[in-house]
Amino acid sequence: MSTTTGPEVSAESQLSLRASLARLSVRPRSLALLGLLPGLAVVAGVLGWLFDWRLGVDSAVYRAGALTLLQGDPLYAGDTLGSEPWWALLPFTYPPAAALLFTPLAFFPVQVAWGVVAAVSFLALALVVRITIAALPRLSRDLPRWASPARATLVFTIVFFGLEPVWRTIFLGQINIILMALVMVDVLVVCRRDSRWGGVLVGVAAAVKLTPLIFIPHLLFTGRKWDAARALGTFVGLQALMFAVAPSDAVRFWTHTVFNQGRIGPMHWAGNQSLNGFFNRVSDLAPWATTAALGLGALLAPFAIWVMLRFHRRGQHLYALLVTAFYALLVSPVSWSHHWVWAVPLIVVLVARLPQTTPATAWRRWVLAGSVVVVFLSCVLLVLPNGRNLELHWEFWQFVLGSAYLLVPVALTATLGVRWWLRRRTAAPEAVGDDTSARAG
Repeated sequence: MSTTTGPEVSAESQLSLRASLARLSVRPRSLALLGLLPGLAVVAGVLGWLFDWRLGVDSAVYRAGALTLLQGDPLYAGDTLGSEPWWALLPFTYPPAAALLFTPLAFFPVQVAWGVVAAVSFLALALVVRITIAALPRLSRDLPRWASPARATLVFTIVFFGLEPVWRTIFLGQINIILMALVMVDVLVVCRRDSRWGGVLVGVAAAVKLTPLIFIPHLLFTGRKWDAARALGTFVGLQALMFAVAPSDAVRFWTHTVFNQGRIGPMHWAGNQSLNGFFNRVSDLAPWATTAALGLGALLAPFAIWVMLRFHRRGQHLYALLVTAFYALLVSPVSWSHHWVWAVPLIVVLVARLPQTTPATAWRRWVLAGSVVVVFLSCVLLVLPNGRNLELHWEFWQFVLGSAYLLVPVALTATLGVRWWLRRRTAAPEAVGDDTSARAG
């Protein structure tokens, strides 16, 4: 499925792409300032190693998985790994290819490994902001002088550290921001350049965590069939490699571990902001909860594809990607709060749209953008009573607040639906009037 209709459209698309890529350049001073955060992360990791701080629960698991693979021990035989510190005794839940990709962390102490992951995450965060600004529609890129691309990247990167999904990702040593950056670079930059490497980064991201697999059909539906094929080939190739390197781990993961939700954590915990988590909470862990979540996700799929393609055909590739990302967060069996780092490009989009408003409609956009920012800044999921099955005894208002992240894509979709309906309604009388005038003439 091609989105171009002729040479003129193709040429215009190429010019727009070159302009977007040119906007990815960063001023030396801004680059130096951006380098402070990764540098501080590494310094904190070294200090943590010297003073034996507890830094990076999840990065400690990544490192332990890599060490376990290098030592030839089983990854999935138990609920913990032998090389994990006492304060991070968690199971390795990722595909075996992830352990292979985590091997560089095995050469650092636990706390320094956290510092390395945090530093790369800060750089990935800045890259995500930069790509988002470059991919904004033309009108939204006319930002105020204070919000030039270089300054906006610096400001947003620092401010976004206050978002709960971001700071939680950093403190846990998670790699959500890194995976998001891989997907955005691939879909919005590499694939649009018709590179022979298009799709490879999506395949790598999916080999680490399975959720990015959803971006393969995204590429396919948007007419990037060869990119989708390369993404799938990269993912399958890495899994095949692990069947050769660690066959017992590969077999156990794909025949047993991948289906064991209990190994990941309690599905009903407040931090699981997916449809599956919601249904398990409100149904008091009913046996049908997961089936209901999967069924609703399947019902939403055609609508999500339609909205995504609508944006794509209008040349709004960033918006299309965000539709797919937030749909994935909704339908994934587990979407911990720190997985919702896709709030970063969403907030950049909403803030960039604020100057392009008339006084009559400005308040609506301010309310929408402000509400989204408040949700992800508020740490509401931490304030509510949670853990030890407390979520199963929430009051109604607590169920509403405890689904705050879930409500963001729902509210945005409702807003889009009303907006498109109003546009269609106002366009219909104009079309009838033009037709009547033409006949009279």
